Amino acid sequence: MEKTQNQKTKGRWKLLIVLAVCAAPMIASYLAYYVIKPEGRTNYGTILDPRLYPMPELHARLLGASDANDTSNADKQNGLMAYRGKWIMLTISSGSCDAACQKKLYDLRQLRLAQGKEMDRIERVWAVVDEQAVDTLLLREYDGMHVLKADADALRKWLPTENGSQISEHIYMIDPLGNLMMRFPKNADPNKIKKDISKLLRASAIG
Repeated sequence: MEKTQNQKTKGRWKLLIVLAVCAAPMIASYLAYYVIKPEGRTNYGTILDPRLYPMPELHARLLGASDANDTSNADKQNGLMAYRGKWIMLTISSGSCDAACQKKLYDLRQLRLAQGKEMDRIERVWAVVDEQAVDTLLLREYDGMHVLKADADALRKWLPTENGSQISEHIYMIDPLGNLMMRFPKNADPNKIKKDISKLLRASAIG
């Protein structure tokens, strides 16, 4: 009996060691970015504590070029959850997408392309928060971007703003574990966003 108990104890320790080894890259990346702050390092975007902003159940549904103007039969799903494992750049707006919205869509595409061989670690998501029809030509122009129909109130409860701004005025960054971790300012400079994203990808072993 004692021998069996010892074997079980050894088995548990082996399992814990295996789990620790598997989790080490993730833990190291978070320590590198959130805890260990090299002297002189600055961030353009506002770093948010990811523990405070886990991804909620948004029950968003995916839109595409074929159903941009008819979403009645779209499958309901937590659309953002489908992209866990990747870094997510998120923008929010009306389906009518004014000039400011279109600039963000352009910036997101260029920011991803600017990461070169690392760009496949990033997904672009546009959350539409009203019933305005989305222009099919716009979807085709930004092919590869995921367009979700999402509840505006759910997003407002999750996404923090600054200085009385609206969620539609920011670009948000979600980590591969599904946690919101960075917010870029209103009228953000794409070149400065690019630097932050490059730092994130270099510092992180996940995604």
